[in-house]
Amino acid sequence: MDDEFNAEKEAILDDIRSRLKKFEKKRGDLIPILQMIQEKHAYIPPFAIKMVARHLDISTCEVYGVATFYNQFRFHPPGKHPIKVCLGTACHIKGGDIILENFERKLEISEGETTPDREFSIERVACVGCCALAPVGIVGETVHGRMAPSKVEGIILGFKIEKEKEKRKKNGSD
Repeated sequence: MDDEFNAEKEAILDDIRSRLKKFEKKRGDLIPILQMIQEKHAYIPPFAIKMVARHLDISTCEVYGVATFYNQFRFHPPGKHPIKVCLGTACHIKGGDIILENFERKLEISEGETTPDREFSIERVACVGCCALAPVGIVGETVHGRMAPSKVEGIILGFKIEKEKEKRKKNGSD
């Protein structure tokens, strides 16, 4: 897993290094650079913040301060199966916070985090526009309405079963 992580880190570093060449070394390019990294890699790794600071010749603290000011930027890689729990008014009233807590407890991560195996990440969202189905959770591209704690368990279990099936299939064909 460490070799895989190091290879991924090196690939990201190489990509960012080559893309930074297209940007002038001026402070006004900070947000466009951060947006470019986020768009390409779906998050901004800590080592990217240092690289951007060196490129623009500003402090790492300044880059981090700007990046954390805007909620569009992520600092953890998203999971293969991103989970969004709606906490808009209708979902909140119908127990959206309980659904969020159940996902967090079942996956053993907090909102804004990704599981160590990068299978799942959790985030809260303001509204997904499905108020009649409250509370709502979105897993990947699938909307799950009228969520209940037992549905949380079923969704996670379903993914684990599919992963196990794929693993058995792969091992059977080797």
